Amino acid sequence: MGTKVNVKNTLLFVLPSLIGIVLFMTPFTVVEEGETSVKLPVALAADWLMALLTVDTIILITVIAMVISALLSIVFSVKKRGNEINTLWEGVFATTPGWIVIRVVGAILGVMVYIQIGPQFLISGDTGQVLLNDLLPFLFTIFLFAGMLLPLLLNFGLMEFVGSLLKNLMRPLFRLPGRASIDCIASWIGDGTVGVMLSNQQYESGKYTQREAAIVASAFSVVSITFSIYILSQLGISHLFWQFFLTLFVAGFLAAIITPRIPPLSRKKDTYIDGSPGKREPKVKGVWKHGFYEAVSRAETSAKSGNNAKNGFKNVLDLWFGVLPVVMTIGTLAAAVATYTPLFEWLAVPFIPLLEWMNVPQAAEASKTILVGFADMLLPTVLAEPFGITNEFTLFVIGTLSVSQLIYMSETGGVLIASKIPVSFFDCVLLFLVRTIITLPIIVIMAHLLL
Repeated sequence: MGTKVNVKNTLLFVLPSLIGIVLFMTPFTVVEEGETSVKLPVALAADWLMALLTVDTIILITVIAMVISALLSIVFSVKKRGNEINTLWEGVFATTPGWIVIRVVGAILGVMVYIQIGPQFLISGDTGQVLLNDLLPFLFTIFLFAGMLLPLLLNFGLMEFVGSLLKNLMRPLFRLPGRASIDCIASWIGDGTVGVMLSNQQYESGKYTQREAAIVASAFSVVSITFSIYILSQLGISHLFWQFFLTLFVAGFLAAIITPRIPPLSRKKDTYIDGSPGKREPKVKGVWKHGFYEAVSRAETSAKSGNNAKNGFKNVLDLWFGVLPVVMTIGTLAAAVATYTPLFEWLAVPFIPLLEWMNVPQAAEASKTILVGFADMLLPTVLAEPFGITNEFTLFVIGTLSVSQLIYMSETGGVLIASKIPVSFFDCVLLFLVRTIITLPIIVIMAHLLL
């Protein structure tokens, strides 16, 4: 028997979906300590929890979580037989030898940084402390709220409804199903890690193929508006926000059209997580009516299953015990290479003549910041002053490029690699380089037009 479109089922679709939109996709202006900023409700909830528990307490909890992850990953991976996942805890901790090593290294680094014992290049304020003291507390709290509340966006029909309306646009432009539009919007307006989490959930539930999940997670998971404002503030060009946002949109939009059509994304398998081939949505008449019916059906099924709270809890455990150690490991090592070796400066030398050709002032100094963002998106901003970059045009290019590059190991890249989405470290390197090559000329052209 088909779903009945009645008041009850309509409310099951509309109310949770509206709450999800408000929580994940509606920025609010808030005043904190006399300063105005723009934040999403889910980020405000994370800030509230951090203030309630204090950052020091959350740092300690994070270290303990990484140690537990390392120990239980070894235990459950040894005990597990075959490929079957029999319990919730096996699903969280049982993994491959390579991921066990990364989780163990993450735990060791966390302890070393927390008690300040070990080589300076791993535990300094420029490397391990940035990850453990600044980034991981935020991720710990945002993972709690986002993990528990993601079902509001995913499970009550919003993806089906908007997907039906936009599938004729998403497929030709970005090679994505219509339902990906909500994921893309949430990723763009919200936070990069939330975008990766959304994509991963859709991939694990069989809604995205490998290629589709990789495209959404790596092409749309931009850092939040709040973080962008912070970058402009650090560079002293806050007055250029609207020029920055327009440039970021144009560069990101064009990159999202191009990158799915070239390696490494074009080489990803168009198969679902169970190995079945990808399917294209059939064309239907009356997309509004069809989308509404699909949404109501999904909402009714989700409400009857009663698994939303359990799935949300599993999301949180996966993020805490699976992602945090990976971000700690990869982020710390990448930051150490960027801070204590000249590797990124050497690799950026070929960009000097390109920047000079495009009439970017202080081209030699600017070139040093182009690739260093692979380690952490803030590094180009932080290094601009020590490198002596003072020209407003150049600072604008540096700030906009650092956001457009999107893949950085201390957060988005680390979370992406730790997810079930089939994107490797080598893929992240290629994606970072591809996005840099695509977006840099666009950003410079936009800067010449707008500044």
